[in-house]
Amino acid sequence: MEKIGARVQDFEAKAYQNDDIIPVKLSDYKGKWVVLVFYPADFTFICPTELEELAATYAAFQKEGAEVMSVSTDTVYAHKAWHDISPAIKKIRFPMVADPTGQLSRQFGTYIEADGLSLRGSFIIDPDGILKAFEIHDNSIGRSAKELLRKLQAAKFVRENKGEVCPASWSPGAKTLKPGLELVGKI
Repeated sequence: MEKIGARVQDFEAKAYQNDDIIPVKLSDYKGKWVVLVFYPADFTFICPTELEELAATYAAFQKEGAEVMSVSTDTVYAHKAWHDISPAIKKIRFPMVADPTGQLSRQFGTYIEADGLSLRGSFIIDPDGILKAFEIHDNSIGRSAKELLRKLQAAKFVRENKGEVCPASWSPGAKTLKPGLELVGKI
């Protein structure tokens, strides 16, 4: 399983994006932030709510210099079929990565062997390929794209402002901390 502070092992996969089947490699995104969002399966109940919300915030992720990729154990053809019939999924412009063998899900520790599905997992990888944050939880609990964006912004801020750290619920423009010193920045 990938670990915080370690370089993420490169991977190759196929993805469905903008009516095309494309190859994706993590190494192709060197120099950009990457946000991987694992989910159990296409044609389910919670997944389209999460992915639709992620699609609505995709431009904000891109503004932060990040590429978003969703990942499930479905094939690219299942992604295309879901995209073709679901109003929520039609809104997606980011790559929908296919992981039908579960290899990528195993790499990130989200694979459920008994079911052949992935847990809900979110991973933030910095421009050098280092894993900065992740969260994995039960498939019955949907995630917040806004909170994932906030975590990306915090990771980006810390990278760009050496010596400063972000306190609980930090958002851009809020005070930060310098360990051993006072709060810094605006109120």
